[in-house]
Amino acid sequence: MGFDIPNHVKIIMERLQKEGHEAYIVGGSIRDMLLGKKPNDYDITTDAHPQQIKDIFYDFKTIDVGKKFGTIILVQSKGDVEVTTFRKDGNYIDGRKPEWVSFSNRVEDDLSRRDFTINAIAYNSRRGIVDPYGGRMDLQKGIIRTVGAPEDRFNEDYLRILRAVRFSAQLGFIMEEETFNAGKRYSANISKVSMERIVDEFFKILLSDTPSNGIRLLEEMGMLKIILPEITPAIGFQQKNPHHIKDVYNHILCVLDNSPPVIQIRLAALFHDIGKPHTLTLDEEGVGHFYGHDRLGANISKKVLKRFKVSNELIDRVYVLVKEHMNHHAKFKEKGLKRLIRKLGDEEIFNLMALQKADIKCSNENATIEHIVERESKIRAILKEKEAYDVNQMDITGNDLIDLGFEQGQIIGEILEYLLDLVMENPKLNEKKILEKKALEKFSSRIENP
Repeated sequence: MGFDIPNHVKIIMERLQKEGHEAYIVGGSIRDMLLGKKPNDYDITTDAHPQQIKDIFYDFKTIDVGKKFGTIILVQSKGDVEVTTFRKDGNYIDGRKPEWVSFSNRVEDDLSRRDFTINAIAYNSRRGIVDPYGGRMDLQKGIIRTVGAPEDRFNEDYLRILRAVRFSAQLGFIMEEETFNAGKRYSANISKVSMERIVDEFFKILLSDTPSNGIRLLEEMGMLKIILPEITPAIGFQQKNPHHIKDVYNHILCVLDNSPPVIQIRLAALFHDIGKPHTLTLDEEGVGHFYGHDRLGANISKKVLKRFKVSNELIDRVYVLVKEHMNHHAKFKEKGLKRLIRKLGDEEIFNLMALQKADIKCSNENATIEHIVERESKIRAILKEKEAYDVNQMDITGNDLIDLGFEQGQIIGEILEYLLDLVMENPKLNEKKILEKKALEKFSSRIENP
């Protein structure tokens, strides 16, 4: 069986082989190619030792990411390639790294230390596919199975339990029974893994085609309450409202699945109704209402994402999306839409509407998104016409106001905001002379020594 391997990867393999070494494409690269997908990157494993790799590729830029563990990155314009020496691992003493590593001259030794059978496949053109653990068969059957005893693999690195869920979610595979049971048994140990590694896998689950499958697996295996305990009150929480046919948890999962795979939208989908179990009130007819759940959910999202140690930019984006997700009930005029664009930005505004569409679709079968589609069209028209919605888009600046005699300071901001309000109401006013006149008419008394 042959594969369409890029030239920049072939060059590395052929040079290693020319120097008398074995070289195989391995792991996720082979898995993806066997699934008919184009790999995002390529990993090579070889019997050449790290220094030999560096000597052979003396004319390449190299990065020692783990020379002790046999890993050298070869930097190329068409894509970096990770080259790792065949190795055997000692006992894992901290649930992450082996106590010792020894290099090997057999690719089978290297494959034996890998996590799942579908990742323990190697290939080169001389020998073909090397698959000692039945990874191809598991790919065909759609099964996630550990290499060897699942207890051993998971105790070596507890993150592998979360990775098993991630691969299930990404590939749409089921977890083999022994692998699932062992993962469930040791799931509490995920708390021993660094937050950065957990979040990396968790975000990949959220960005999968059907993230709800991964979230449900996390729940079944006992990891969801560790990674995101804030969501557990939503499980089975009935909304007692005729506009919502699902409980809060299943509604959240539905919105996740119906949102585009953009991380801030998926996170906002995860958090948008997380405040509902804490804000339920019943009216005289016994109908449930959740006043303020949007603000509470936004605050919860900020708390969780800080714990996740993500960037402030991502925290802010998710916070605003969650806080604003209920404004689809508002009847915005054009001026109001411009204020909304200003608040979110000309990209995030469309992410908000994508979230709102998913939210509405998952509420009840009679819900309609026509008003969101109409709003989206109006916003596109505003942006296309380049109508001002922020002070920096006006035909006047703070310096212009200072030249008119206004003193530098708070008054400049007040005037710009006043003028922006006029321009958002009437775009034709966005001319420097008109705006100068408007500023003087309203604020001339604030000019010192006119």
